[in-house]
Amino acid sequence: MRIAVLSGKGGTGKTLVSVNLAAAAKTSTYIDCDVEEPNGYLFFKPEGVHEEEISVKIPKVNNKLCDGCRKCVDFCKFNALAYIKNKLVVFDEVCHSCGGCTMLCPEKALTEKENVIGKVQKGTSNQVTIYTGILNTGEASGVPIIKKLLAENNLDTNKKIFIDCPPGSACIVMESIKDADYCVLVAEPTLFGTHNLNMVYELVKLFNKPFGAVLNKCLEEENPAEKFCLEKNIKILSRIPFDTELGKLNSNAEIAVNKNEKYCDMFSSLLKTVTKEVRHETNANS
Repeated sequence: MRIAVLSGKGGTGKTLVSVNLAAAAKTSTYIDCDVEEPNGYLFFKPEGVHEEEISVKIPKVNNKLCDGCRKCVDFCKFNALAYIKNKLVVFDEVCHSCGGCTMLCPEKALTEKENVIGKVQKGTSNQVTIYTGILNTGEASGVPIIKKLLAENNLDTNKKIFIDCPPGSACIVMESIKDADYCVLVAEPTLFGTHNLNMVYELVKLFNKPFGAVLNKCLEEENPAEKFCLEKNIKILSRIPFDTELGKLNSNAEIAVNKNEKYCDMFSSLLKTVTKEVRHETNANS
């Protein structure tokens, strides 16, 4: 059971929800796909961490073979190649590793070399297995790291898997949710939060994923995000109150489920609701 937790912006409570769901599930897997700024490991403090570098292939030029035809330069949509002063130059930082230029080169002047873009870490915290992806600063895309993170867990069917997605709705988010069984959309009670909720709402609809919403930082006053959910007929899975104690625990990278019975009950209830929704969708499609 793969449950993706996503939001249209950072700071909404996505990691709060995914970390505490994983902790409430006891035996589970937590995957931090927010590879540009992962922070789930700060909560779990995993032990026995193993690390693996992730690399992609980028073009390498043999200028003795290059005749300056510029076919590769014209082909590259990311401007990672340029012909300057009778020499082909590769800008590694913007290369997206599609491999098209090496296939296209008529003189075979382009080959490929490995370029390390980041790493994947795996550790454990009690009964939770933690995977963390870390993208090196300045790299063009974290998709290869996310692919590696999710491929590691293809056979881990005995555990509930919680995917802490990157914020927003870009390609790295698409990669994070494409194999998810259910998506949890986290939103905060502001007009800006509602605008960003709409972004991920449109995304999960595009991928035809079953989903529901968790409304975080709820107050007694009017909640634009709740209004949006009611208008769009989005199931509200839980309403997390604006709570100073919960905020303090989260700011100190403490897992609320493990610190307070009230929060344990709240996230355990959310987990039961999500599990029920996943099973309902599974039965409906079988």
